[in-house]
Amino acid sequence: MTNSVPVAVNSDSFIPVNTQTWTNGRHNVRCVKVIQETWDVRTFCFMSEQPVMYFFKPGQFVTLELEIDGNQVMRSYTISSSPSVPYSFSITVKRNPGGLVSNWLHDNMKEGDDLAVHGPVGLFNCIDFPSEKVLLLSGGVGITPVMSMARWWFDTNADVDMVFAHSARTPGDIVFQRELDHMASRIGNFSLHLICERIENGQAWHGYRGYLDLPKLQLIAPDFLEREVYCCGPEPYMAAVRNLLKDNGFDMSRYHEESFGETPAGVEEEAIENAEQAQEEADALTLSDMNRVEFANNGKSVQIAPGETLHAAAAKLDLHIPKACGMGICGTCKVLVKEGDTTMSHNGGITDDDVAAGYVLSCCSVPNGDVVVEY
Repeated sequence: MTNSVPVAVNSDSFIPVNTQTWTNGRHNVRCVKVIQETWDVRTFCFMSEQPVMYFFKPGQFVTLELEIDGNQVMRSYTISSSPSVPYSFSITVKRNPGGLVSNWLHDNMKEGDDLAVHGPVGLFNCIDFPSEKVLLLSGGVGITPVMSMARWWFDTNADVDMVFAHSARTPGDIVFQRELDHMASRIGNFSLHLICERIENGQAWHGYRGYLDLPKLQLIAPDFLEREVYCCGPEPYMAAVRNLLKDNGFDMSRYHEESFGETPAGVEEEAIENAEQAQEEADALTLSDMNRVEFANNGKSVQIAPGETLHAAAAKLDLHIPKACGMGICGTCKVLVKEGDTTMSHNGGITDDDVAAGYVLSCCSVPNGDVVVEY
């Protein structure tokens, strides 16, 4: 499935930007940014080489396919970004003492790294259970799915009455605090409440202290019985929330939670099967099926699979061709093809004269055989 987004080239013509829409399956992505959220929490942002509209239901998760110490490892993480920012997606990961994948991501995942992800999937989301009044409850890094929901409603100017109550160990452990404060300052239908278990020396704190209990809940959301509740956090936190709501007459059919832990049953098996199939397809490619791309100025060359772009070939050799849009609009990644033939699907970022002279945009040009590029 494709979406066409009109891009103005001049006053008389429009050329559509054709982008793929994300669907459940196996996808190759690249880490494009790493953000330090707190002392032990990082956000990893991903994009595709070719533009993909990352549409998903806020609250859903992806499964990462990783190789750690020679072993294939699958681990699921909730998407913390919002589909309202569609050309990338993010996961937010807390370093966990003794945690194999979380520690590996913190220690090894960096900008420019490629990996495969599976998804998006998940029944815990705000699209399938819509409501005009919601209560978002989170503990620790369990904030990620409800943050995705809040970002979605905020960005889309949704007419949803949001109460957001987040529990953290200390003020220094509050993930996304500046963004939450910004959202609360901008719109009247976003009520923010932060609860810290304890205060460490030198930390100033004027919010709630301790744990979420009935007195705090009644102060935070006096009408909580009328709201749809979305909850995510460590199991002890969610068990306490469930008991609190049940004991006070809440209709639990309006309670939704996401377990924040191991990969859900069945997801890892399916992901491994898909990965094995993809590997079999890759192994089936012989050298005669591959295209050789040589970068003449650097004396480097690489074999790439059919359908891969010149820009992807350069990245495999750690050659940095500047790129601003990835859609053939900006013209930043223009290179000269000295030998061979390519197919280019641009969106107005190159002139007819440049094309006639042999130039192409590397982000949207695929070799039709062996090529030599001046770069």
